[in-house]
Amino acid sequence: MSRSPPFTEQSILPTRVAWPKSRGTVSAFTPSIPTRLHLDSITPGATGRTVLLDFGKELFGGVRFEVGAVASGHRARLRVRLGESISEALVGGFAERTLDVRSGQSVDGGVTGFRFACIDLAEEATSAELTGLRAYCVTRDLEYRGAFRCDDERLNRIWDVGVYTVHLCMQELLWDGVKRGRSVWAGDLYPAAAVVAAVFGDHSVVRDSLDHVRDRTLAGNPAEPDWMNGIPAYSLWWVITQDEWYRHHGGTTYLAGQREYLHRLLPLVFDHIDARGRERLDGWRFLDWASVGDAATVHCGYQGLTAWALRSAARLCAAAGEDELRDRCTATLGSLARYRPSTTRSEQARALMALGGVARSDEPDREGPTRRPAVGLTPFLGYAVLEARAAAGDYAGCLDLIRAYWGAMIDLGATTFWEDFDLGWVSGSTGIDVVPDGRRDVHADFGRCTNSGLSQSLCHGWSAGPTAWLSRHVLGVRPVEPGHRVVRVRPHLEGLRWAEGAVPTPSGVIRVRHERRADGSIASAVDAPHKVQVIRS
Repeated sequence: MSRSPPFTEQSILPTRVAWPKSRGTVSAFTPSIPTRLHLDSITPGATGRTVLLDFGKELFGGVRFEVGAVASGHRARLRVRLGESISEALVGGFAERTLDVRSGQSVDGGVTGFRFACIDLAEEATSAELTGLRAYCVTRDLEYRGAFRCDDERLNRIWDVGVYTVHLCMQELLWDGVKRGRSVWAGDLYPAAAVVAAVFGDHSVVRDSLDHVRDRTLAGNPAEPDWMNGIPAYSLWWVITQDEWYRHHGGTTYLAGQREYLHRLLPLVFDHIDARGRERLDGWRFLDWASVGDAATVHCGYQGLTAWALRSAARLCAAAGEDELRDRCTATLGSLARYRPSTTRSEQARALMALGGVARSDEPDREGPTRRPAVGLTPFLGYAVLEARAAAGDYAGCLDLIRAYWGAMIDLGATTFWEDFDLGWVSGSTGIDVVPDGRRDVHADFGRCTNSGLSQSLCHGWSAGPTAWLSRHVLGVRPVEPGHRVVRVRPHLEGLRWAEGAVPTPSGVIRVRHERRADGSIASAVDAPHKVQVIRS
C-alpha cells in the first residue's frame, strides 16, 4: 500500500514475539525479535509453525516481509491474520489472507486496523523462513499544533490516546474507524471533529467529510430530502458539527456553501415535530449502542438533540444572513420547549436534553446529568455527557469519569479508544494484549448489537471526546466570537496542581499555563497572537 503526500508510510518493528502451539495455547512473549523467523511443521526441534507478533500499538496498514528459504525449493502457503487484539489475530476471520509464496518473494498482508499479526503455515510438510518482517502504518503527515499536559499522567495518557485515535482515522476522509466501515458517518464526526479542532486546527479533512456525507445524501435521493446515513439524529449532528466548526474557525465562505442544503434539511426537521412540540423523526432512530430497542430513551435523547441542533442552526442561519430560516428555527425551539418528555435513567439521553435545554417531566430534578455514575455509558455519547456535566459545573466529576471510563480502556491494553465499552466488562476480564487464558476476553466476549465481539472496532474516532474536553475545559480556552477573534480563558483544574498546553486558532496558537497557588486560587499565563482578544474570567 503506497500513498503520496500528505500521507506517510512508517515502518514498525514488532515489540514482542510468541510461538502459539495452537489457537488456544501460546508460549510466553519475548521482547527479543529475531531478524529471521523460521516456520517449520516437520523438522524436529523447529521453532514452530505459527508466529504471533505484537507491534506495540494500533496501526492502519499491514505486514510486509521477505520469504527466505522454502523447503525443497517448493512454494509454501502462508496464512496471515491481523487483529486489534491477540484473540482476534489468533482466530482470524475479519482480516485473514492465505498466500502462495516462493523463496525470494516480497509479501504484503493487509490492509486494516490492527496491532497483532499471526502468521502460520497453511499446509503440512513444509517450512519457510521469513526475513525483514515488519508492519507499515499509513497516516497523514500532520503537525500537532494543540497540546495538553498536567500533573496527572493518567489524564495526559488519555489525551494522547484520543489524539492518536483520530489521527489514524484521518485518511482520505475522517473515517469512523480503520478496521471496519472506513466511511463517513455524520454523527461520528461531532467528537472526532472537536479533536481535530483542538489538535490540528482548521484541517480540510473535516470540511471535506461534512461535504461528502451531505453530497452522498443528496445523491441517494435527489428529488426528496433524506436523513444522513439513514439516521435522523445524524442529520442533527451534522448541523451541530457545522456550528461548532464555524465557532472555532470562523469564515463565512465555507458556511455560505451550506446554505442551500440547510434550506432542504431544516424544513424536513420542522415537518417531523408535531403540534405538541414532540419530535417525530422517522427512519433508523439510532442514538447509541446502549439505547437500541429502548424507545423511551431514544425519544428523550432525540428531543434534546433536536432542540440542540435547531439552536445551532439558528446561529448558522444568522451568520449566513438567512433571517427567515433563523426565525423559523427560533419559533420551533419555542414549540419544543413546551413539551415535557418522560423521565429516563439513561445518562446519555439526559445529557442531550440538558444540552438542548429541554425540560423533563420530572423537574425539578436534583440528580441531573452531573451525579450519575457511568452506568451504560458509551464512548460516542460520553463526550456529550462530559459537556452536560461541565455545563452544570461538575468539572471534578468529569475528570473522575474520564479517569475511570477511558482510563479503563487503557488499563486493558488500548492504544486507541474503542467503538463501544462498558465498565461492567472490566471485572475478571483479560485485556486485548493478554493471551486468552480461559477468563472473559474483553474483545471477544462483549459488545452490544450487531458489532459485538471481535467485529467491534478498537479504533473509533467518536470515542476520543476527552481529548477535546480536556483542552476546552481544563485549559479553559473558549471562543467568544467565531474564529477565536475573542476568547475567554477560564481554567478548571479541580484538584490538579497545574495544567499547560496550546490551542490552535486561525490567528495562531494560544499557549497557556495554569498553576494552583497555596490559597487555592489559580495563576494563569496566556500567550496569544496579537489579533486575538483575551478575556480572563
